[in-house]
Amino acid sequence: MKRAAAIQMASGPNVAANLTEAGRLISLAVEAGAGLIVLPENFALMGMKEADKVAIREREGEGPIQAFLAEQAARHGAWIVGGTIPLEAGDAEHIRAACLVYDAEGRQRARYDKIHLFDVTLEENGETYNESETIEPGSEVVVVDSPFGRLGLAICYDLRFPELFRQLANKGVELIALPAAFTALTGRAHWEALVRARAIENVAYVVAAGQGGYHVNGRETHGDSMIVDPWGQILDRLPHGSGVVVADIDLDKVAQTRRSFPVLEHRRIDCKLAS
Repeated sequence: MKRAAAIQMASGPNVAANLTEAGRLISLAVEAGAGLIVLPENFALMGMKEADKVAIREREGEGPIQAFLAEQAARHGAWIVGGTIPLEAGDAEHIRAACLVYDAEGRQRARYDKIHLFDVTLEENGETYNESETIEPGSEVVVVDSPFGRLGLAICYDLRFPELFRQLANKGVELIALPAAFTALTGRAHWEALVRARAIENVAYVVAAGQGGYHVNGRETHGDSMIVDPWGQILDRLPHGSGVVVADIDLDKVAQTRRSFPVLEHRRIDCKLAS
């Protein structure tokens, strides 16, 4: 049986400080027995303005953030899902919000670029988010073989689009890594319900790693990082503050649940609408 961890942070505008904190929390996860560690969205930078991440974008395979992830994976002999980092896009004003996966030797094994961008105005508190101003969306669904099973990748706002997760299921996903930075408002309303729903409907583990706390830029993120099993049970969670949640990943449980409750085999997508 393997063990996974989700890291929760409250990142700020100083990349070096964020990497130091991420390194500290990775060490705690390894000490707790985790061999797969998921960092939150924007773990290396929560800037004062959206354009700050464009200024630190990296070319794939180069740059200090990617070097940090590779070094941490190799040092600890652990697989690391690198939250999101800003990689070069098609023009100088945008980045790709890329989730990179490193194996225990520090080699990059997968890359997923965030597909669904958070362009939303929250009427309750007046907050406005326009990720498309600085982020170029991805278009490919990604699942990678790992010692922890078939590992699928999704990021934050992707959580609201079940069709993406169903495509992961179609690719044989057994475990889903979900880096996130949910707002405090939307997190209180929907985070737990959506994370558990994605686990239940796809009969898969979900390792959801969130930003959690108050940030220098004035933003508050929800936190409540959690690991959920294929039956929708929360195995561990961290409601507030920086830290680590850890749980065992039992692939036999995935297989057994799918045999006894074969919901994925019962899908009827060929039905016709009545005229």
